[in-house]
Amino acid sequence: MNVRVDEQASDAIRASGPVIDLNCDLGEGFGIWRLGEDEALLPLITSANVACGFHAGDPSTMRRVCDLAAEHGVAIGAQVAYRDLAGFGRRFIDVDPAELTNDVLYQIAALDGFARGAGTRVSYVKPHGGLYNALVTHAAQAAAVVEAVRRYDPTLPVLGLPGSQILRQAADAGLTPIVEAFADRAYTDQGALVPRRQPGAVLEDRATVVDRSVRLAKDGVVESVDGNLVAITPRSLCVHGDTPGAVAIAGGIREALLSAGVTIAPFVPVPAPTRR
Repeated sequence: MNVRVDEQASDAIRASGPVIDLNCDLGEGFGIWRLGEDEALLPLITSANVACGFHAGDPSTMRRVCDLAAEHGVAIGAQVAYRDLAGFGRRFIDVDPAELTNDVLYQIAALDGFARGAGTRVSYVKPHGGLYNALVTHAAQAAAVVEAVRRYDPTLPVLGLPGSQILRQAADAGLTPIVEAFADRAYTDQGALVPRRQPGAVLEDRATVVDRSVRLAKDGVVESVDGNLVAITPRSLCVHGDTPGAVAIAGGIREALLSAGVTIAPFVPVPAPTRR
């Protein structure tokens, strides 16, 4: 499958109707422990959020996923996180902002080494788990992440929730903010994600997730846990690779979006691979 697009092609696609990127968290195993079905998911998505070793992942896993992503023409994103292997990066850590900048810079550079070894490069940055949720409101940590991206490569887009500190500060710093929505997560009336510790925070019913995805892409709304409509206009839609039945869910989303006239394309041009 080839999903590479150039700038002119991207403009033409956007003019033809709704466009959405499908991203997925990959490379989240560690050592001999595998989590998710990376090989089966890559042909179904357009962007891969690859764990960089702080919440999950290791050098061999990072290399394997980058090689596979390059083969499929999938954009590679650095999924940066708190240094929290034991908690899978889902716990808030009150880290010093300067240290957080260094940690994020380290993670982007590490993954980019494997991406370049595969003949491509890191094309965007997406925070993970506890860090992602903190960056909705935590101004100091958002500034730290923005500073890390700016120092490494200010052309790298940053994913986040609409109205979040990270997207506002990314825009103020001249970076490219990308609004993201979640196909398989429950939302509050305020557009925040329902905490994972609460029942029903992760949606596993394939039909429900597929219907929500089409509605997000075409109508820009999602139903909250209280039954109200929340306005979100995402450029990228996330499917979690560790959700039970993730491959079937991702395949169903892809098929339904295409049937509904939605174009599936990465939000950033994917570099054509160079010879290794």
